[in-house]
Amino acid sequence: MNWNNFEFLNPEFLWLLTVIPLLIVWHILMRKKDSAVLTIPSIKGFKTKSSLVSKLKPILYILRMLALASIIVALARPRNVSVSKKTKSNRGIDIVMAIDVSASMLARDLRPNRLEALKIVAIDFVNRRPNDRIGIVVYAGESFTQTPITSDKSIVKRTISELQWGQLEGGTAIGMGLGSAVNRLKDSEAKSKVIILLTDGVNNSGNIDPRTATELAKELGIKAYTIGIGTNGMADFPWSKDPRTGLLNFRKQQVEIDEDLLKEIASETNGKYFRATDNEKLVEIYNEIDKLEKTKIEEFKYYNYQEMYRDLVFLALGFLMLEFLLRNTIFKSFI
Repeated sequence: MNWNNFEFLNPEFLWLLTVIPLLIVWHILMRKKDSAVLTIPSIKGFKTKSSLVSKLKPILYILRMLALASIIVALARPRNVSVSKKTKSNRGIDIVMAIDVSASMLARDLRPNRLEALKIVAIDFVNRRPNDRIGIVVYAGESFTQTPITSDKSIVKRTISELQWGQLEGGTAIGMGLGSAVNRLKDSEAKSKVIILLTDGVNNSGNIDPRTATELAKELGIKAYTIGIGTNGMADFPWSKDPRTGLLNFRKQQVEIDEDLLKEIASETNGKYFRATDNEKLVEIYNEIDKLEKTKIEEFKYYNYQEMYRDLVFLALGFLMLEFLLRNTIFKSFI
């Protein structure tokens, strides 16, 4: 029996067990009155021999007390409870993360750079969404779907960890990134559809206007959370590559993020705009989005009760029957 699942339905009856020690004390004190006393001046003329049966006479009272204790414990309804759980997601969420992978994402105002900082936070976000489907869209001067919407989190996390700049032509096509994300979600049957759009620049390329993509998202009931990543002021940006070593050269440059556009996208789709100026702020933003978009989970518990009071009742009857038999057989001449 698993004692962790053991319980008493009516534990208040167990207080009655405190009566048993009192009954035992009362029996000991009153035992002399149960036997007749013959007073004689001397027993020299009698041959005395102790009887084992007479010494065992208290067993009758012990059996009665055991029967009473069994009845009391039975009244407390001891039982073993086994619980099985079943969870059901009744509100699935499909999420597409549209990530800017332009060269400016290598800027070092976040540690070690914007792209690597994002990878860590995004993977942690995926780990906290076990019941949702997630897809990845990347964009720079153009955009494409890196991973379609899937419930396989290992694929999503591997895709994020392998993101790198240089996959696409230069530029920042926010409209195309948003449009690709909307295209991924337009046929989704999920009750909630969400885009997390992250960029560190301004829309300067692509053949889809961000506002057109925003209108389409709005019509399809897709909510967009937009994130502008980058510090306020100057930051180290890559501006050339050393032909001999292949290493990037960095120089100070003004951070430019089209916050007005990102705010408009979020506002029109009932989402929210965030600004990540450092690693800590980026973590806070994804934590907040995680809280804002929660999948409702129903948990069903099934209880199986194994009642034990019947065994105790039968045990009590057994003790009483044994006392009755002993009282009317072995101990009959002593009672």
